[in-house]
Amino acid sequence: MLRQSTPVPSILLHPLKSILRTSMFSIALAIAAAGDRSLWNLADRTAVVTGGSKGLGRAIVEELLDHGCTVLTCARDVSPLADLLSREAGGRCIAIEADVSTASGRALLVSEVEARFGARGLDVLVNNVGTNLRKASVDYTDDEYEMLHATNQASAFHLSRGCHSALKRARGCVVSVSSVSGSSNDATGAVYHMTKAALEHMTRYLACEWGPDGIRVNAVAPWFIRTPLTAPLLAQEPFHDAVRRATPLRRVGEPCEVASTVAFLAMRAAGYITGQVVGIDGGMMQEGFRYVS
Repeated sequence: MLRQSTPVPSILLHPLKSILRTSMFSIALAIAAAGDRSLWNLADRTAVVTGGSKGLGRAIVEELLDHGCTVLTCARDVSPLADLLSREAGGRCIAIEADVSTASGRALLVSEVEARFGARGLDVLVNNVGTNLRKASVDYTDDEYEMLHATNQASAFHLSRGCHSALKRARGCVVSVSSVSGSSNDATGAVYHMTKAALEHMTRYLACEWGPDGIRVNAVAPWFIRTPLTAPLLAQEPFHDAVRRATPLRRVGEPCEVASTVAFLAMRAAGYITGQVVGIDGGMMQEGFRYVS
């Protein structure tokens, strides 16, 4: 006659199940954490950020450094970066004076990339440099048009081409800083809108052309962000209030909110994202007409 096994008392079984669940959860967390370390940081990676001395560029440089990246940045004047360079005494932040709106400035930067990163290649190129002149279309001079085009669009195209070999060696990525002006009319000047629209289509085109080389190409499109460039406008309270009312989140953005998105697009966690223009606009581009009584 077979004897029935003595059942385990439920008072003992429940703690055992709890221990097993806790142990399995801890293992899952450990695996996830290990995955996070490989996907969610930029340790041992290299980046170039144009226009990194102030505003969005400075915020992007600091964000990439915080995630472990080695950053080469450029500006026409790098003296505002003195504090950051002294803080990063280990050499993870390098700054050179170069105007990437000119062919000679871009050549200087590309030669620095090759000299410093060599066979390893370049992991991240951030085309950040940009400026604007708000005028009626008929009031722009030829020189002003050429300056805006050279700074906002030509610099990104030619520098991306110049860094292609280094990006290909590292299977890296390009992130360009566009604007909501690239796909909407916010009355900030026709030439600025034209350059940002071109930058966004360049992003989509290069993503397809360079995808087989393992290079991802994306852009971010901010709305009003609190920077030295926007400070004079935001200092005018009626204008600032109009910006807030046009934005579902009812505030302007901060540089760190753009920088963190750029850093994410540079990470392995974003490894299947390419050809995208990511809005950082507080919902402004989704806002339709709403009558509030």
